[in-house]
Amino acid sequence: MLFILRRVLSTVPVLLIVALIVFAMLRLTPGDPAAALVGNNSNSEDIARIRTSLGLDEPVPVQFVRWASKALRGDLGESYYMKQSVTHLIAQRIGPTLSLSALTMLITLSIAIPLGILAAWRHGGWLDRSLMSFSVLGFSVPTFVIGYLLIWAVALHWKLFAVQGYTPINESFSGWLSHLFLPAITLSIVYLALIARVTRASVAEALTEDYIRTARSKGISELRILVRHALTNAAVPIVTVIGIGIGLLIGGVVVTETVYAIPGLGQLTVDAVLGRDFPLIQGITLFFSFAYVLINLLVDLSYVLLDPRIRY
Repeated sequence: MLFILRRVLSTVPVLLIVALIVFAMLRLTPGDPAAALVGNNSNSEDIARIRTSLGLDEPVPVQFVRWASKALRGDLGESYYMKQSVTHLIAQRIGPTLSLSALTMLITLSIAIPLGILAAWRHGGWLDRSLMSFSVLGFSVPTFVIGYLLIWAVALHWKLFAVQGYTPINESFSGWLSHLFLPAITLSIVYLALIARVTRASVAEALTEDYIRTARSKGISELRILVRHALTNAAVPIVTVIGIGIGLLIGGVVVTETVYAIPGLGQLTVDAVLGRDFPLIQGITLFFSFAYVLINLLVDLSYVLLDPRIRY
């Protein structure tokens, strides 16, 4: 319990450092939100008035302290363009992003772990070699290229799934699945290659241990040996890479939601960056950072359950 409390408290300085870096980078990059808000037919007086109303004319340290003090109280500010609170906008868009992420991980884990186990079991065989080749291909091809190829082949050519948009699951499960299946496949290819490769390496190493030979000498079935003994003892590195994959998923969501026009946090991030909407960019970045820290905490806690020798 003390470990959990320490880890939760340690997230505060981490989030503050992330917020400070993002805050500084936004102010140092070219472009003025006030000029973008006023438009092309603006003059210097209009821009100065907008900057004053937004507090952009104050020193950057003063702006950061004011924003950080509100953020610690749960107030992430108001979007420059949408004139709504950042918290409300994140809550509005989080549903599609969570749905896409959950479906992606479900597809990935249901394929990658069995595939990695089989490749380890048939070490050096055609399945093992095919998995290694697929891993290289999965890491090499950019996400947006996979997305556009799937749109052309599956959605436009064969017309099997919806090309763009999103349907909430509470309105129509079939519509929800139709809109998210291709984006989830697009995202899962990279993580499937990563997790399958780590699973294959971890299980292959476990299969060389003495307790595996002992289990086989007792006449235990090969399936039970693979799942009960090899996979259980290889679980820690697999769970670790799953946690890393979920963290990397955040970046992939931004690209994938843009390709498939899904109204989630990824699309909201792109819109905020293009419009230089400082409060929205800062709020979304802080939210993603908190989610990543929370995932790492859950991964660390899972080690205790997977390996009784680990204690905090």
